[in-house]
Amino acid sequence: MRILVTGATGYVGGRLVPRLLERGHEVRCMSRDPNRLRLDPWRARVELAAADATDTDAVHAAARGCDAAYYLVHTMAESPDSFPEVDRRAAAAFRDAAARVGMKRIVYLGGLGSAGDRLSRHLTSRQEVGAILASGPTPVTELRAAVIIGSGSISFEMIRHLTEILPIMLRPRWLKSRCQPIAIRDVLAILIAALDEEGAEDHVYDIGGPDILTYQQMMQEYAEVAGLRRRLVIPMPVLASTRLSAYFVGMSTPLPKNVVRPLIESLRNDVVVTRQSPPGFDPDGLAGYRVAVKRALETISHDEVETRWSDAVTHPAAPLPTDPVWSGAKVQADRRVVVSSASSEDVFWAVSRIGGDVGYYALNWAWRLRGWFDRLIGGVGLRRGRRHPEELRPGEALDFFRVVDVDPVRHRLLLQAEMKVPGTAWLGWSVDESDEGTRLIQSARFVPRGLFGRLYWWSLLPFHGPIFRLMSRRIVRVAERRHQAPGVH
Repeated sequence: MRILVTGATGYVGGRLVPRLLERGHEVRCMSRDPNRLRLDPWRARVELAAADATDTDAVHAAARGCDAAYYLVHTMAESPDSFPEVDRRAAAAFRDAAARVGMKRIVYLGGLGSAGDRLSRHLTSRQEVGAILASGPTPVTELRAAVIIGSGSISFEMIRHLTEILPIMLRPRWLKSRCQPIAIRDVLAILIAALDEEGAEDHVYDIGGPDILTYQQMMQEYAEVAGLRRRLVIPMPVLASTRLSAYFVGMSTPLPKNVVRPLIESLRNDVVVTRQSPPGFDPDGLAGYRVAVKRALETISHDEVETRWSDAVTHPAAPLPTDPVWSGAKVQADRRVVVSSASSEDVFWAVSRIGGDVGYYALNWAWRLRGWFDRLIGGVGLRRGRRHPEELRPGEALDFFRVVDVDPVRHRLLLQAEMKVPGTAWLGWSVDESDEGTRLIQSARFVPRGLFGRLYWWSLLPFHGPIFRLMSRRIVRVAERRHQAPGVH
């Protein structure tokens, strides 16, 4: 079949596509920015369709000729205050497009929760989307899941960081809520099976693993699997406030504030399987929570993470510093050029390792301090890290940057800052050959917003000079060491 996958740049969608290809399906990926899929290993085997999920005409064009579709769109992170309305519009646009092209089936991944439990905005929105999709003539198979456990999933990363960072667990009330987590491998298997399952059309199924645990139990069991000491739990009724609890989780994990708050609101609801499971899947036969955690940790340790939650959580794209929209704007810049005896491949290798565990080559303590301050004022901070220690893909998160463009052939990398700054900032590198040797060109650019933006840039000039100068020189030094001793990182 020809299958349309919406949300192909997301955590689940990015893993679903290659598995559909393995089964011989033709796949079309719908994304607002197909360029983000340019370096995915399966890119050459799929069709790309550029479409905003709320644009009816664009969605119709993307759906034309497809037999079935996976609907994996959720705008909570992009529209933290208005996401229910945006999700409703997107679901209606997709419902109508599927009807116009005569699609045979839609498979939708929603959220668990009983309607009588005063569901949070997040869970209510998930179930509203399912109802909107099902209100059209196209048969819909809705799968409702709770916490998905896998390397890079938002739920797993929250549990992981809260457990590893805090030796003492301050227990808000939501830690006592019950949950039925499910492994990402099982979610993918169920999604694929739902495409062909006869009699699964126009059904809502609950999916969950064999274990029903409280969030506190999930954290304690994570500690055991990860080889950590069990955490002392201290009840903290004051953290019953969603705002305070969200701030606490935001400061302790990589999750941004606009994602944390709706999630924390959802944690007050029990999310367990109450209705039938999809045909052929018995919860007792799926991976248990501890097995799923062990798999996730092994995947992380081997640098084999396919997708991460942060790669799907994007901010509205600002124009690039070279775009015409900036004509007339005052762009503040710091430019460094360093000549190296290393090859252009080795220099770009060193550039591509920036961030994560390697850091920023110069005064890493200052970058960590900036990351801590960014978290304090509600930004993303440094804890998002990077998916792979050396590989980068367009659109993925790298600490408090977003990879705008990466070209391993032309040796170019451009990052856009997502930290809290009064303006728009980029950090970029290009590598080329000259008569003198290999040139590394490093540029930091900043378009200030108002007077405060200019004051911000000027106040940091005494620090930017030494940091950026040292950064460019050390990148070249690392590249030259590798050039002289291949295989030594």
